[in-house]
Amino acid sequence: MRTITAGDDQEARVGLAGHMTSAAPAVDSPPTPGTRWRFVDSLRGFALFGILLVNTLDITRLGIDLAIENAGPVDDPARDLLYLTVQTRFVPIFVFLFGMSLWFVLAGARSRSPRPALVMVRRLVGLVAIGGLLMLVYPGNVLLEYGVVGLVVLPIVVFAPRWATLALGAALTVAAYALTGGGLVSTPGLMLLGAGAAACGLPRVLESAGRGVALVFAAAAVLTVPALLWQATTPGDPRFSTPGGIAGLVMAVAYATALALLWRTPARRVVAAVFEPLGRMALTNYVVAAIVVAVLALVVDFGHMTSVVPGVAISVGLIALQSVLSRLWLARFAYGPVEWAWRSVTWWRPAALVRRAS
Repeated sequence: MRTITAGDDQEARVGLAGHMTSAAPAVDSPPTPGTRWRFVDSLRGFALFGILLVNTLDITRLGIDLAIENAGPVDDPARDLLYLTVQTRFVPIFVFLFGMSLWFVLAGARSRSPRPALVMVRRLVGLVAIGGLLMLVYPGNVLLEYGVVGLVVLPIVVFAPRWATLALGAALTVAAYALTGGGLVSTPGLMLLGAGAAACGLPRVLESAGRGVALVFAAAAVLTVPALLWQATTPGDPRFSTPGGIAGLVMAVAYATALALLWRTPARRVVAAVFEPLGRMALTNYVVAAIVVAVLALVVDFGHMTSVVPGVAISVGLIALQSVLSRLWLARFAYGPVEWAWRSVTWWRPAALVRRAS
């Protein structure tokens, strides 16, 4: 299998080389072109699963019509469980990883193009176009938002020192969660935080999952208890409360670091097998899942269902199918179909799609 040029994947790579270089530089140094962070792909696939659980309920408006008719929410323990474990937990991971991808692709563009900023502008405008088209099916999709916010923060990612990008991202993230509990206003900070963290070598730290990662996980796990108790003071969808958003951020850190620790155990094979293909084709899988669920919503009366269990079952089945199909697709092709179109726009020329044997 040939090595693909740096900067080609949707979000998590500087290149598509199969493994990290054996002589890794210091932790605080940026990755070199050709580095492939398989854990980052897997983490993105894991986050995609959590986001699909939320999106399915939003697209189908599951139980909403019944709640309107009853002039109040229908009691549903399964929905309450999602509020405590899924809602607001995976979006911070996804935005953070998108910020990482800004830096990854920028690093590749700097080594391949005399105008790397223009490459990045095309990439983000392309994402805006994809998100705009998807609005016809799923008006709540985040792609348009990510593209626009990405264009806003791009000058900082391109021109600011990495430490400044990291510091500004951290400050904006803390402010957004303290004032509003996250949501749209947290997107710029999380993107900058991800870009700065990537530039400072966080992918290598997560891939190796040493003592530092274990300590962060332990702290997040301990903080999860009071965070959930605080969230319980404002019941309902945690997206609309500061305690719910902050609890989501704390648990997002716990989820990401727990997966990193699993990556250093024999469970890595299972994690990689299930989530890595999803992460490498995250854009395609996000778009396709939204379309499939929207079509289902046209023929099934989700609005009058009393439980979210059918939506959860659809999400689990769909993500499992996408994992298998993504693995089969990537055995023959270098990119997912939407990733291929996005990359072609990014580099302003058609990308080679079919893999060639070495």
